Amino acid sequence: TNVILGRLNNQSTLRSCLKFFTKEERYHALSLLDRFGVSETALQRAETLSGGQQQRVAICRAMMQEPKIVLADEPIASLDPLNARLVMESLLSINREEKITVISNLHTLDTARTYCDRVIGMRQGEVVFDAPSSDLTDEMAREIYGAEADEAFEGSITSTSLGNAPKQAVG
Repeated sequence: TNVILGRLNNQSTLRSCLKFFTKEERYHALSLLDRFGVSETALQRAETLSGGQQQRVAICRAMMQEPKIVLADEPIASLDPLNARLVMESLLSINREEKITVISNLHTLDTARTYCDRVIGMRQGEVVFDAPSSDLTDEMAREIYGAEADEAFEGSITSTSLGNAPKQAVG
């Protein structure tokens, strides 16, 4: 139900209030849950899921809308390393397989380098770096942020775009 609710804009109010979903909508939702590794949670309430499972269900709900762009605001905040990897791999999969642009805020340069083609670094509202992620060396990170590339940057906004447009991260 949580995933199918991503189609609310295509349903009547009465139909969505009664939770009347077509067989095709149910199949599509289940196939998305399966694709992102959370099909076993299909009958669970969202509040019973782990943080990583909740994030992947949210990605499935977004995919039900058949978006042209996915905006992911700190998609791995407060997730353990395994779930952070699964969520970022899910977003990368959407980009690579569906050719959908994904823009994400991230707070670690290591994650941006791993999953993004392009990084846009910001400091005090100004763009201070805009280049392929491979150009963001540890030395460059120290120069821009005064920190090592694998450290979290408090107060920074990192936007990562994985998509038809080059992937990018803003930090």
